[in-house]
Amino acid sequence: MKKFFSVVVVLLTISSMSFAQKGVMKFKEETHNFGKVEQGKPVTQEFVFTNTGTEPIVISNVSASCGCTTPSWTKDPVLPKQTGSIKATYNAAAMGTFNKSITVFSNAESPSLTLFLKGEVVEKGAASKPSSEK
Repeated sequence: MKKFFSVVVVLLTISSMSFAQKGVMKFKEETHNFGKVEQGKPVTQEFVFTNTGTEPIVISNVSASCGCTTPSWTKDPVLPKQTGSIKATYNAAAMGTFNKSITVFSNAESPSLTLFLKGEVVEKGAASKPSSEK
């Protein structure tokens, strides 16, 4: 009986450890739409997240889908209930619509996740004109 009880305790301990929650990144938004952006004027979005898990989150890398987007991020560990951020700047050089992705790699429960920047680059002065003048 003691052996059976010991085995049950070990199994319960292992299973409870597997359910232990790591750091969890909860973003306020995962996609940002800039709308119309004037050509040649870079735009920046800061994606803010809260660590809703029980362990610190360390972001190991952030990569953009192309060279037209430059990311920067919180380098220090983000403790539980604290916030961190990923900033992404899009250079807005090419005319037309854009949909750029930024992939975040960390030690969080989901080791990678993707954020998005969207919008439309228009000629200088067109972003502020009322639609009837275009």
